[in-house]
Amino acid sequence: MNNNAAFDPDQLPLVPDELDVLSELVPLQAQAIIELGCGAARLARSLLTRWPGCKVTGLEVDAVQHAKNLAHPQAGLTFLAAGAQAVPFVDASFDLALMLKSLHHVPMAAMDQALGEVARVLRPGGFLYVSEPIYGGAMNELVRLYNDEGVVRPAAQAALDRALATGQHWESITERRFAQAVHFASFEDFAQRMMYPSFADHKVDQALLDRVGAAFEPDCGEQGADFVRPMHVRLFRRKG
Repeated sequence: MNNNAAFDPDQLPLVPDELDVLSELVPLQAQAIIELGCGAARLARSLLTRWPGCKVTGLEVDAVQHAKNLAHPQAGLTFLAAGAQAVPFVDASFDLALMLKSLHHVPMAAMDQALGEVARVLRPGGFLYVSEPIYGGAMNELVRLYNDEGVVRPAAQAALDRALATGQHWESITERRFAQAVHFASFEDFAQRMMYPSFADHKVDQALLDRVGAAFEPDCGEQGADFVRPMHVRLFRRKG
């Protein structure tokens, strides 16, 4: 079992670009890649700039974000409206699957099914790269005031543990823990980016906004507020 509580976020190495972690761990030459829960697909877009021989398919369930993605096409990048628990591709279609801060957003009852779907659409020897935020650190303390993920994040890790424990599809290759810098120009910037996502309604009223703003204020100076987001990467390989 994985115990992220044992890791101090302030002691983790700072990684400016997670693509550097991914490229160190898996081959990125002419790969067929699927990203499940792609959001704005920032890493995928950067990946295709550096490795234009790859093809990336981004799946997204949020209709608002999906429409934004379609409005900004890029060579090698395809978007589909679909979820991880029902991947609309035939078996063994991809070399690499990415889940970047997305597994904990899959309904807990469907996490096992989602990982089974990933195993189905990956070719033997293909990789599953799962990057999940660690439940800890100063930014997490702010976020949990309106969106406490203390249940779903451990559930995502437990689903990965179960998938590995069956011995049917996966072997574990490695794990990495690091931190990502996050800057907010102001509390208004934080609220817009973090409290009003298109994919969720956090029931934000003025009282809650004031409470989170008061907690944010001690970390905010003239140049804004800087945090680190601790991350946990687990890399699996599809058995042949």
